[in-house]
Amino acid sequence: MIWRWTAPVLGVTLAVCGVRAGAQEPAAPRPNILFCFADDWGRYAGAYARLDRRPSPSQVVQTPHIDRIAREGVLFRSAFAPAPSCTPCRSSLVSGRYFFNCGRGAILQGAQWDSSIPAWPLLLQKSGYHIGKFTKVWSPGTPADAPYGGQRHAYEKAGRGYNNFSENATALVRSGVTVETARTRLLNEVKGNFDAFLAARPGKEPFCFWFGPTLVHRKWEKGSGQALWGIDPDRLKGKLPRFLPDVPEVRADFADYLGEIQAWDAGVGVLLKKLEEAGELNNTLIVVSGDHGAPGFPGGKCNLYDFGTGVSLVARMPGGKGGRVVDDLVSLMDLGPTFLEAAGAALPAGMHGRSLLAQLSSRRSGRIDPSRDAVITGRERHVADAREDFRPYPQRALRTERFLYVRNFKPERWPLGSPKGVTDTSEPTQDALENNTYAAFADMDSSPTKAWLVANRKDPKWAWHYRYSFDRRPEEELFDLKKDPDQIRNVAAEPEYSERKKELAERLMRTLREAGDPRVTSDRFEQSPFTDPNTPAPAGPRRIRPGAGQ
Repeated sequence: MIWRWTAPVLGVTLAVCGVRAGAQEPAAPRPNILFCFADDWGRYAGAYARLDRRPSPSQVVQTPHIDRIAREGVLFRSAFAPAPSCTPCRSSLVSGRYFFNCGRGAILQGAQWDSSIPAWPLLLQKSGYHIGKFTKVWSPGTPADAPYGGQRHAYEKAGRGYNNFSENATALVRSGVTVETARTRLLNEVKGNFDAFLAARPGKEPFCFWFGPTLVHRKWEKGSGQALWGIDPDRLKGKLPRFLPDVPEVRADFADYLGEIQAWDAGVGVLLKKLEEAGELNNTLIVVSGDHGAPGFPGGKCNLYDFGTGVSLVARMPGGKGGRVVDDLVSLMDLGPTFLEAAGAALPAGMHGRSLLAQLSSRRSGRIDPSRDAVITGRERHVADAREDFRPYPQRALRTERFLYVRNFKPERWPLGSPKGVTDTSEPTQDALENNTYAAFADMDSSPTKAWLVANRKDPKWAWHYRYSFDRRPEEELFDLKKDPDQIRNVAAEPEYSERKKELAERLMRTLREAGDPRVTSDRFEQSPFTDPNTPAPAGPRRIRPGAGQ
């Protein structure tokens, strides 16, 4: 079969499978697109274990289906979320713009979608694609999943229990069924929903399916990593990054996180099997990724360190050469232009992302495009603390191969929200810190790890971890990734780095000004509606609902 796309951005025609492209050759049908996108899934998968030079949780988690896509396609070593917060990241993803150019889509709490911004899922539909989705695309925000046409394209009638995998699987096991039966029941929901989507496809037109479950987002059932997937927390000893306390409570919490990743991988496997059975696998561009790093852990979600912005990204392109590792620094906002170009659809004005088809169609590993030497990430408002005045914690960062430069525009503010009742004489209860994100430091999800950090903040052995997690930060941070891969030693004030810091700072600010970032061109992010108060979400476990999660 001949696969040929006319690439409007690159200005070339791509031909793969070793068949010579000629002027008289008919173009093949446009590829289907399967986009698998998980909440809060960082850069942890078995395929990444072989790239890690140091001990890593990727050496513990088992993701055979995601690993297969990497083996038969491309693994991106340095992919990053535009923002380490669900809604801003997804605003950037669906628009191909920097998150700060998405109006109220640049924030999470109080987000609203601007319908004047072109979104690639609806552009694909206009170009003749059958589109559909499972659960989360763009939320929380109003209207929910607006860039995908709201709920009009939802395929969820077979069930949404998989969306809260550990809670529902645990409940089934407690009712008397085996772990294997519980898994099968929830995975059958995934199959039934995808079957319904394919059955609704008109004729042979190409399709685009967004598989967006929230299972990797907290909350999880405590102990589920071991109970449902056999992940012994002690296997993580010595494998956690240095900013995570290597203690039983944190290892157990992280094991549960890896368990949800394994459940995520199992869902991806269901879709792959169905594509094979339907004869569509080799006519489908498959991309698997997540919206930012781990929730409820220091340095993760809501932080611009790699643990917060670094994401897994693997892709399998029809006719592409497999087993490749690409070192280009790429952003999730590059996926929109990639999908539109693959579909032969026109790219709208205003996109800052650049298509990755050159990386996907290359036969080489390593650096494909030398100009992809940096990415920009950032953050404004995540969730507002009800005791504060609803101001954001504004950050921007420039990440190169060697350095991470972070600019904290308001260093007098708390980076993860107010401490609230955390004082020398009192603190919220462990139950509150494990189950109510708003109990303290609201921009770190509630978790056993969060509770442990607060409880042990006075212990000299662990006090640094508490300060790293929650303390105010200087205006500038600079990390030398060659010497400090965990990004825990800020060298911004060290004389030997002064020239490099100046160079990176100037490049960051120049790019932000050129892109029209309101944080540097005006004070719009400091005014209504970006600072309007919102009622905090109720405490308690997640329930199956549209757009679950923060």
